[in-house]
Amino acid sequence: MTRIIAVANQKGGVGKTTTTVNLAASLVAMKRKVLVIDLDPQGNATTGSGIDKRARKRTVYHVLLGETDIADVRVHSETGGFDLVPANRELAGAEVELVDLPEREMRLKDALAEALRQMRAAIDAIAGDYDFIFLDCPPSLSLLTLNGLCAADSVLIPMQCEYYALEGLSDLVQTIKKVRAHLNPTLEIEGLLRTMYDPRNTLALNVAAELERHFGERLYRTVIPRNVRLAEAPSHGVPALTLEAKSKGALAYLALAGEVVRRMEARDRAHAAVAPEPAATEQPSAPVPHDGLPASGAPEQSTAALEPFRDQPEQSP
Repeated sequence: MTRIIAVANQKGGVGKTTTTVNLAASLVAMKRKVLVIDLDPQGNATTGSGIDKRARKRTVYHVLLGETDIADVRVHSETGGFDLVPANRELAGAEVELVDLPEREMRLKDALAEALRQMRAAIDAIAGDYDFIFLDCPPSLSLLTLNGLCAADSVLIPMQCEYYALEGLSDLVQTIKKVRAHLNPTLEIEGLLRTMYDPRNTLALNVAAELERHFGERLYRTVIPRNVRLAEAPSHGVPALTLEAKSKGALAYLALAGEVVRRMEARDRAHAAVAPEPAATEQPSAPVPHDGLPASGAPEQSTAALEPFRDQPEQSP
């Protein structure tokens, strides 16, 4: 089953695009089929995958406006081994044009569904079905990010272990809860990823401990270190795995890919074990959120554990 993951954080410079490109390439190295959709007008995921964004006449911009299908826009990244739906500066104007379109938040979701139907129906298609689709969202809680959250099954949140990142995470969690309540009731947190991590930094250790306390298993065990090869790779239009496979950054993303795959396989086994067919006279029960975020109409007290960063520290008994 295809897993659609939005890589999002409204704070810039936390490694969203680096994570998208390198995780995609690492999953390809593990024989998974991957599609990356660049939703950032800066088009960094496009250039970081070795694609000239200025030469693309059709991009995700035209998909969002309903002028073309994803299948007609996607290109193959030779350096990363995955398929890509590119973006360029045209996308910056998409939000203005989407304002006047009906059901604007659902445009990407519909395009993705149609693309997947076409791929599954095509016999011996080159691309075949994808195991993972990653949406590289812009560094803001904008309409483009909202489209990504509506299209996704889950959200992967890269973040640095610093104070401002905690404040931004609290805002993002609230946004995810609102999207769950009103637009995408099955959206969950895929995981939190610590990026640019330096274990010698006491603040980083404290923030990491706070994240583990509040998010538990949702926090990836893998941490991404500061690594020069990760910083250099985009200038060459390649993932770090292609630039230098034995670098610490490339090895970290390979480890993350393994963790992502294991989580997905465990989730699929759990769903298969606890999802019997409902009787014809029974009403299907509401979906149970796996990340603790409330489904629409859920009691507010059930989310107390996911108010992760309150203004006042909790008092000891």
